[in-house]
Formats: sequence, C-alpha cells, structure tokens
Amino acid sequence: MSYEEALKKLKDYGQEHVLAHYGELSETEKENLLTQIEITDFSVLLACKEDKKAAERGEITPLAAMQLPEIEEKREKFQAIGLETIRKGKVGAVLLAGGMGTRLGSDDPKGMYNIGLTKEVYIFQRLIENLMDVVEMSGSWVPLYVMTSDKNHEATVSFLKDKDYFGYNKDYVTFFMQEMAPASDYDGKVYMEEKGKISTSPNGNGGWYSSMYKWGVAEKAMEDGVEYLNVFAVDNVLQRIADPCFVGAVVDGGYAVGAKVVKKCAPDEKIGVICLEDGRPSIVEYYELTQELMNARDEKGDPAYYFGVILNYLFRIADLEKIREKKLPLHVVEKKIPHLDEKGELVKPDAPNGYKFEQLVLDMIHELDGCLPFEVERGREFAPIKNKTGIDSVESARALCKENGIQL
Repeated sequence: MSYEEALKKLKDYGQEHVLAHYGELSETEKENLLTQIEITDFSVLLACKEDKKAAERGEITPLAAMQLPEIEEKREKFQAIGLETIRKGKVGAVLLAGGMGTRLGSDDPKGMYNIGLTKEVYIFQRLIENLMDVVEMSGSWVPLYVMTSDKNHEATVSFLKDKDYFGYNKDYVTFFMQEMAPASDYDGKVYMEEKGKISTSPNGNGGWYSSMYKWGVAEKAMEDGVEYLNVFAVDNVLQRIADPCFVGAVVDGGYAVGAKVVKKCAPDEKIGVICLEDGRPSIVEYYELTQELMNARDEKGDPAYYFGVILNYLFRIADLEKIREKKLPLHVVEKKIPHLDEKGELVKPDAPNGYKFEQLVLDMIHELDGCLPFEVERGREFAPIKNKTGIDSVESARALCKENGIQL
C-alpha cells in the first residue's frame, strides 16, 4: 500500500492522525505502518458511535446437558466412534494462544509460563502432553493448529521450536495469527502504540475461524480431510483435547457443535452457562445471569442453569463454513490502553480510557442449529490459570495437577 492509498483509507474513517509522525520513521517502520493500515479493519470503530448498551437477549430457556452417568453408560460406544474418527484424520485441534501472561506477572506469551515446582513444566507443555495421550491411544497424530497474535507470534513459534514441540510431531503443527482490531478512545479515534504502530488487540475468541480461514489454514485442513475442530483455550492445564469420548458423542448425535461443561460450584460462579436463546443454543455470561435464572430449577429439582462452559468446543467444519461470512455481533469493551499523547510520549493510564472490540465464540454457537453440552469432571478437566494467586490461579492449578498425579 502506498502512502497516498493509506491516507485515503484513513480519511474515509477520520483517522488521518495515524500518519502524524510518518516523516520521523525509518524506511522499515514506514513500510510496517503502511502494511498495518492496509490490513486493519477500521469499520469496527463505527461501533463507538452506536448505542453501546448490551443487546437485548432473547427468551432464555434451559438446555439439558449429557451428564456423567449417561456418558459412562455409553463410554465404550462413544470411545470407539471417536477413535475411528481420529484415526481417519477427521479431527484437528485448535489452540487459542494469542494472549500474554501479563496477569501472571510475565512479559511472555501465556503458554510459556512455567508452573513447575521441582522442574520446568510450561502451560504449553501440559496441553501437548494431554494431546499426546490421545495420539498414543489412537496411534494417529492429530493436526494441531496454534493461533498466535502479532504480540506473541515470534516468541511462541521460537519457544515451541526450541522445546522441540515437547515431543509432538512438528509436521502436524501449524501456526496462524489472529486478526487484530484497533483500540480507540471514546470518540472512536485509534490510539497509537508507537509512532509507527497502531494500538491493536486480538479480535476476541470468536475470531478464530475467520483468522484460520484468512491464513489459508482452514482450507488446508479441509483438503487434508479434517471435518471437526476441537477449539480450546491456552489457560486450562487439565483439559482433555481431541477427547475420543467427546468426539464420539458429538459425531454419534450428528451435532454441529459440542461444548464441554462442568457443574458450577456456586450459583454466582464467574463462568458462562449453556442454555437456549429463542430456541437456539447459546451461552449466558455470568454477569448476565439474573437472580431468577440463578434460582430456576429443572424437573429433577436441580438448578436449571447448572452447567458452565470451559472454552473447549468441537465444531463441525461444514457448519462453520455456512456461517463463515456472517457478521458476528461486535462486543465493545472498556479497557486501559497505553498510548502516545499528542507530543508522542507514552501514557500508561490508571483507569479505562477507551475501547477494544471483540467477537465471542458464544455468538458462533448461537448461529448453529444444534449443540451438545457434554459434562466432564471439574477436578479432572478444569484447572484454569487466570491469576497468579487465589481462585483460578497458578496456585489452584498446581493443586489440581497434584490431585491428578501430575508431577510438577
């Protein structure tokens, strides 16, 4: 993209200030900035001018989960179907690893965080070891697609390469980068991170398939015969990936998507719950749960909205292709955004000063026709690391790993 083309694009969105320091940049910095302008979707900034109140939710009703007793009864059948599907190369795994370990006190990608006590045990290592269990069980390598971001791509690729992918076959590991969305002030003016770099952030966990497609990775997966993608977050060090029983249950039931869920430990636990919204599968975030929904009971007397999602989903690619070009809702989130001021000096705000823009996986699920909520045991599959100490922390994850016989 030329300077003139970049300026025209910026004028169309009222963002000419992006080029304010262009004359001070080196040739490489100029080239990088023009490329960033070319690939950045400034249309998301229009959301700043719209009413940012939460969209009205439809009618929320319960969606029954397949619970542990039923799963145990059918485990042998589901396991056989799942293993056959994996052996035929129809299952791929997508690791959402675009984030940094900032909340853990680290400047590295989150997956590089060491949770070991007597030896080095990295988050990436734990996840790959879990996937290796399935490789050994099935005798087949599962294609692993790792989504990074522009903030951690090089560090992630170098780290996994240096660690020899923790024993995983590198021929089955593919990297792609998540699309980035610009961060702006309250008036919709993008912030500058540096004189030659727009402040951006990953476009939310709902952007994973569009990013995968943009990089040509989704098309390659389909050409290779992959029909299902198990999408999972980087921070849960106990989760089972490409779990044959889960795969078999989804395939056997002919579902567009399956969602691993756990029983909530408290009505107000900070975890989204699976449900129906206007008769279609959906997720209600914990902060949207009304007292009425928290107190609702099913016919057995159990909480009607009992099962929380753990960001481990199995999507059928044919169904993802049907919704690929559909515009998902844009979620506008207030954040503290470091930026350059008018003098070109870096400002690190103490309070929220603008917006970041995200798409969420829950909106993808709501577009699909059928979802299987599939219960797993909390103590065996749910050890999220979101904080350094306390709830959902490095400390709690270490304790759960110990309970499961994992040496740290």
